[in-house]
Amino acid sequence: MDFRLQEYLEEGVEYILKDSIRACLKNPKESKYLLKFSRYARNATKTRQKFSEKGKNIPVFLIASITSSCNLHCTGCYSRANDACNDDDPLNQLSADDWQDIFKQARDLGISFIVLAGGEPMLREDVILKASEYPEILFPIFTNGTMLNEDYLKLFDDNRNLVPILSIEGNEEVTDSRRGKGVYAKLIESMKVMKKNNIIFGASLTFTKGNLTHLLSKEYINQLHDLGCKVLFFIEYVPMSENTMELAPSDRERELLQNELDCLRREYEDMLFMSFPGDEKESGGCLAAGRGFFHINSHGGAEPCPASPYSDINVKDTSLLEALDSKLFKSLRDGGILMDEHEGGCVLFEHKDEVERILNE
Repeated sequence: MDFRLQEYLEEGVEYILKDSIRACLKNPKESKYLLKFSRYARNATKTRQKFSEKGKNIPVFLIASITSSCNLHCTGCYSRANDACNDDDPLNQLSADDWQDIFKQARDLGISFIVLAGGEPMLREDVILKASEYPEILFPIFTNGTMLNEDYLKLFDDNRNLVPILSIEGNEEVTDSRRGKGVYAKLIESMKVMKKNNIIFGASLTFTKGNLTHLLSKEYINQLHDLGCKVLFFIEYVPMSENTMELAPSDRERELLQNELDCLRREYEDMLFMSFPGDEKESGGCLAAGRGFFHINSHGGAEPCPASPYSDINVKDTSLLEALDSKLFKSLRDGGILMDEHEGGCVLFEHKDEVERILNE
């Protein structure tokens, strides 16, 4: 295990907490929770360090796709491309109690952040209610923003470990062209309602070679700031076919993003700016397969990453700790694939034939 990696991850957690508290100083309810969560996070760090001493690397983040259903049909959706999301009635999906057990195991391992994704996660209010019972874990909920109602507003207000992150592509024309007519208007309305009710929320921006300059423009950042966004996630576009490889960001776009984010963090002290997967050079390679995060699909399969839908183990049959040491995960971590150079988007996508070979072996 790479101790430098552990230091890198712990520094990342400290940075997130520091900037989160700074961004929420004017929201007493949120500030109170974040101060409490910072204590939980310090305890989680000690827990991960104990596992590290035993030769077990526990990631800080878990991505949980809690449903395969979605009410939208967004162009280029990797979940639909991988058939992880479809319009069929869900079969053999994890129950709310299954997810509660996963959340409990994650807490006991020292995992501090669980991203709730889908499909559309807000279709699973039963699971989100279970998540609210674990204040030791911060749950960003990556949602299309069309399902906000009074029940969810109250749930988010009462449980500050639940943070809705609304996916938006840019302006109305661009957003609706990908997500469907009228979606942009619903997103903006949801943001206004949450701002009015002092609910902390963020936005998820998928960036490509073509749109990064617009997403980083002062005009666009100011618009989201004025709407009340406290967190901006810049998500690197992952191509799902050879035909869209040209859209994937290169090192040039990644360097531009990191430089601009440094400037934005200084200028907007009441916002938190993050990128995913982040600077792979600084972190010694891709953080998937349990190095820094891993993914559980809606059926319980433990996968390296949502964009790499391969699994040789299911958390229905084993523990999270055992899943992190699956043959596939260990082969990817030890075999050097995660540290390989790649053109853009995703190293596991570019090496998918090799990943499939390892899985079949």
